[in-house]
Amino acid sequence: MSARTKARKRALDVLYGADVRGESINTVLGAESLRAAAQPERSASWEYARTIVTGVTEHGDEIDELIETYSQGWPIARMPAVDRALLRIGIWEILFNDEVPDSVAIAEAVESARIHSTDDSAGFVNGLLGRIAATRG
Repeated sequence: MSARTKARKRALDVLYGADVRGESINTVLGAESLRAAAQPERSASWEYARTIVTGVTEHGDEIDELIETYSQGWPIARMPAVDRALLRIGIWEILFNDEVPDSVAIAEAVESARIHSTDDSAGFVNGLLGRIAATRG
């Protein structure tokens, strides 16, 4: 597993954990930062994970608006928390991280949905992220 794949999983853990526990992302991010400092062997994946979470936080309103717009009548509040977090990560990578090709961002989110979410989630995540990526031209 690549360092970026591990980082996406760590970012997923932070975003998902904050969502389901009703905690602020900054609180969960702070706790994870302390954990990362205590485990230097995990530092390779931590920097990018923190970048993802910070980016999702900074662009959260825009990202969530895109999820609502492109989910075709499926309210964000009704989505599984894992799917919300995966979509937020994928959209951030597509729109705000030029180092990651759109196809890689989508493939990583879809694979993570297959592993961590419902049977229907991979197709849903793929379709939504694909529609958003297509708008970029």
